[in-house]
Amino acid sequence: MKEVLGKHNQKLAVDDRMVKGGTYKNLSTVIFVPTLGMIPIEVVQSWMNLIKPMNQKIAGPIPLKGMEVGDAYEQMVTMLRANAELKKWKYVLTLEDDNIVPPDALMKLQEDIEAGPTFDAVGGLYWTKGEGGKPMCYGRTDVDPLDFVPWLPPQNVVAPCRGLGMGCTLFRMFRLLDEKFDGRRFKTVEQTEPGKGISMYTQDLRFFESAGKLRYRFAASTRVLVGHYDKESGITW
Repeated sequence: MKEVLGKHNQKLAVDDRMVKGGTYKNLSTVIFVPTLGMIPIEVVQSWMNLIKPMNQKIAGPIPLKGMEVGDAYEQMVTMLRANAELKKWKYVLTLEDDNIVPPDALMKLQEDIEAGPTFDAVGGLYWTKGEGGKPMCYGRTDVDPLDFVPWLPPQNVVAPCRGLGMGCTLFRMFRLLDEKFDGRRFKTVEQTEPGKGISMYTQDLRFFESAGKLRYRFAASTRVLVGHYDKESGITW
């Protein structure tokens, strides 16, 4: 009998390493970045060190330059819909130009969104800037469905929540392109309405509030800890 060369060739069944590494799965991902054009080198270096899964299609980071951030993300959806190839890919990763990500951020977010229960978006954890910064993980799923109060999940968990930031967040492509959304997905609002008072919310929470009404599910991963860089002070929050 001919000897089989190679230790791993002697056992060709899919083993735990392949299951955990996801080499047999479709993990195709498009990366988008809204920016006004000047990105700190500290941020760019972290993106350059981002580990990509082997034998998978990864596109980007693709800049969305010179637009208000809500408009930039709307343009992202328009671009994807118009691209016959990219709109068939599985995931979209959003990065923002002041977020420093760990090298394994993409791979861990892919693991987390694939592991189940099924989430439609999973984001790394980061904080608003400043001494009184809040974790950008909004709303507990076990309380009032209108709750979007920031809260801090435990370490090394994938915690269901009602909303996230978008500085390092992985979305399922088909959810972003879903036709069920009522109007814009992403919109930044600062307005005063007679009889209602002041309305203020950012494009990310606008999306997650609308998507939550469609019963989409989200989670914050405290396995992926992301820095929020303040170029004025040089501090990463």
